[in-house]
Amino acid sequence: MIRPAAPMERDPLALDRVPLSPATFDALRNLLHAHSGIALAHHKITMVQSRLAKRLRALGLRSYEQYHDLLRDPQAEEWPEFVNALTTNLTSFFREGHHFTRLVELLKPAYAASKRIRIWSAGCSTGEEPYTLAMTLTKAFGASAAIQILATDLDTAVLNTASRGIYPIARVESLADEWKRLGFLRGKGEHQDQVRIRPELRKLVTFTQMNLLDAQWPLEGGPFQAIFCRNVMIYFDKPTQRDLLRRYHGLLEPEGLLFVGHSESLLDNSLGFQSLGQTIYRRKGDPA
Repeated sequence: MIRPAAPMERDPLALDRVPLSPATFDALRNLLHAHSGIALAHHKITMVQSRLAKRLRALGLRSYEQYHDLLRDPQAEEWPEFVNALTTNLTSFFREGHHFTRLVELLKPAYAASKRIRIWSAGCSTGEEPYTLAMTLTKAFGASAAIQILATDLDTAVLNTASRGIYPIARVESLADEWKRLGFLRGKGEHQDQVRIRPELRKLVTFTQMNLLDAQWPLEGGPFQAIFCRNVMIYFDKPTQRDLLRRYHGLLEPEGLLFVGHSESLLDNSLGFQSLGQTIYRRKGDPA
């Protein structure tokens, strides 16, 4: 006896063809904003659908509504994967290189007075920014200088890469030879297409997972002489940006420095920062 064929079920591997409804997209946007402060634009629906399709496949889910239901539990193990999937981590060594040149010039008086340097890289991604800081400061102030760099990010995946300090050699090919010698060890054998951050530089950087929206930040040993928060605040709404700037102000030394991205600016003078040009700001007074 021939049995009739069972009705076909939707293939979870075809999720790129399953639509993400505007209502579910808005619900996911709201969850992300409440958890991380990141404000996704309405036109990002296609990007979100594409990135989350991979998570649905991994979990064996058949709809974005099921995925949203899973995330309604704030303790769900999926939360780090959700945040990692929707955060953008575009970075490179010596990105916006003028910032590092100006940093050395501006830090000289503070270093002469304290003989120490403490900097926070907020939103460090895969580590290129804090390692560039380590190279720049070591070259400028010497290998024996007391340099501490705290590097934080919300994304656990990029922090794992940063902590390892291993990169494809293509990532450093455009750097000047002096920076290659100062900062990296070339891999051998099967690792010849990779480079590793030199251990004497790696020990200057402490990597920590941190949500900028948390009421308490796990920061020790402050205040900081400089904070780098570049191309991070563009993902937050205006009230969140103002709150972050007030908190950064409180964590900087008097005359401390704040570096933001080329597309970001602090136009509100009430926040207690003076522009030095090139998206560099100096702590002045107290926020209004």
